[in-house]
Parts: sequence; C-alpha cells; structure tokens
Amino acid sequence: MDLCGKLLVAMPGMGDARFEHAVILVCAHTPEGAMGLIINKTLPDMSFAGLLEHLNIPLGDESRKIAVHFGGPVERGRGFVLHSPDYTGGPATLRIEGGYGMTATLDVLEALAQGLGPDKALLALGYSGWGPGQLEAEITRNDWLTVEPTEALIFAENNAAKWASALRVMGIEPLTLSATAGRA
Repeated sequence: MDLCGKLLVAMPGMGDARFEHAVILVCAHTPEGAMGLIINKTLPDMSFAGLLEHLNIPLGDESRKIAVHFGGPVERGRGFVLHSPDYTGGPATLRIEGGYGMTATLDVLEALAQGLGPDKALLALGYSGWGPGQLEAEITRNDWLTVEPTEALIFAENNAAKWASALRVMGIEPLTLSATAGRA
C-alpha cells in the first residue's frame, strides 16, 4: 500500500482531538513509516507576517496572504510549504505524487514574502508522522478514509469545509458517517 500523494480523512470518533476532522496529505510513505501535513487546521494565534518577523525575513509590499496551518504534532517548530509544481527549491523540494511539492527551506518563505514563489502554497508548522506499519494499522482500524486529492481541495481557503468536501469527493455525505465500524 503506497499512500504517498493521497489524502487521509479522519473518521468521526477519532480518539485524538488533534486529528478530529483532519484532512492530511501524505507526503512520504515507505516501509519505514509515513509523513503528512494536516491541510485544514490553522494556527489562529500565528500569522504569516508574525512568522516572517520571527525569522527576520522582510515582508515585501507584494507579500501574499497565507494562513499558517497546524501540520501535525511532530516538530511543531519546523515549517513546511506544500505547493504547486511551478516552484522548485532544487534538491530541497520533495516531489509528491500527484504533482505537488514540499519545501522546508527559508528560500521559499523569502520568495512568498516578496509575492513570488509558487502559484499555490500552504504553510504548515509541524507534521504528522507514523512509524513502520502504524498508518496501515490505523486504516485497518477504520480511523482514516483515503481519497485522491485535488488542487482545489488542498489549496482551498475555506479550511472548515475541507473535511466535508473530501468526503463528498468519495460520494459520502458527512452526516451519514458513523463513529462505529463494523465487519461483514
């Protein structure tokens, strides 16, 4: 099972509040584990301008308005920019299945601060990580549904609607989901 480039959609009743109604893009998935970014939870007490100030990156007149997301509970002080494929940070950019990139170096933040950089971008602090076999076990336990991502879904500004939108891509009406699982 290779989930790289797929979206994980949290099932109702997720036991961990950090992942309640989470939508995660899986950026890497190998036998050693998996890594992804939550794409629908922002950090309300953190702004892009505030982050740039903290990093001593000047904010240009053409700077873009970018929300800072909670990417997950692992390494919350580390930043990641999930972006469209039009930007390449050279070897620092991880190519993700489906035509996305992820860059974790200051150059992408400097470009965004000047109104440059990738056409579409999502900034996240921290990431979601799983050890060997852990994500597969969580899927088997019905903690997550998997869905093919769309650029419109990943980079939509309305984060509150992403969970329901991801379910609807699968043909599932969110109100019909049950927090309990069964086996036939």
